[in-house]
Amino acid sequence: MKQKQKETILSEDRETKGCGTPTAGTDAGNGGATQPSMTEQEKRALALEVVRRLKEEYPDAGCTLDYDDAWKLLVSVRLAAQCTDARVNVVVEKLYEKFPDVDALAAAQPEEIEEIVKPCGLGRSKARDISGCMRMLKEQYGGRVPDDFDALLKLPGVGRKSANLIMGDVFGKPAIVTDTHCIRLTNRMGLVDGVKEPKKVEMALWKLIPPEEGSDFCHRLVYHGREVCTARTHPHCERCCLADICAKAGVEATAG
Repeated sequence: MKQKQKETILSEDRETKGCGTPTAGTDAGNGGATQPSMTEQEKRALALEVVRRLKEEYPDAGCTLDYDDAWKLLVSVRLAAQCTDARVNVVVEKLYEKFPDVDALAAAQPEEIEEIVKPCGLGRSKARDISGCMRMLKEQYGGRVPDDFDALLKLPGVGRKSANLIMGDVFGKPAIVTDTHCIRLTNRMGLVDGVKEPKKVEMALWKLIPPEEGSDFCHRLVYHGREVCTARTHPHCERCCLADICAKAGVEATAG
């Protein structure tokens, strides 16, 4: 297909909100061989189609960290750094048995918190951040989690990924959560080109993903990354709902 014809089709896909099948910026049938980079318009068309297909594949995807209050999600997402969500969900049960609310955690010594959370790794720094975060919530926000992105970033241990997760999951606001699955998969699909820095990936995706879809899109990437587009084994492209539109960037390197 000539480049001009390809761009026309992708333009039509964009206008019909992804009802067609946009072509990724690589030759998927040639082991992911790199082709000329896609335009922003082509990437938007691809993004809309990826969003649509993942929504069909994982309609009920949501946060895999267990919580029933906003402050608990803050605790869990800090513990989840370099730790599995499954382990975090087990550890926090013991933490909340001893410290059941913000006031209790704010009053606890970091060493007491560390003793419980150390199975999650980096126990000392995580305990220090949790202690400082809960104290700040108590002293400045009356024990409530602020619904302002910049305010969240001022809390100890809270970065852009955590703040976006809170904004999207707790407050239902537009969010792009650039965890390892998001960064890896969006590069592989061709939505971003060799970008590994979380903030740069986030900024790129804001231009491509409809705001109302961002939070759930990132959750679906987690499910897809664990079940199909795996990191530690060769991706299961034969059963991937995105196989015909994915750029498959780096797949050969993963396989080899």
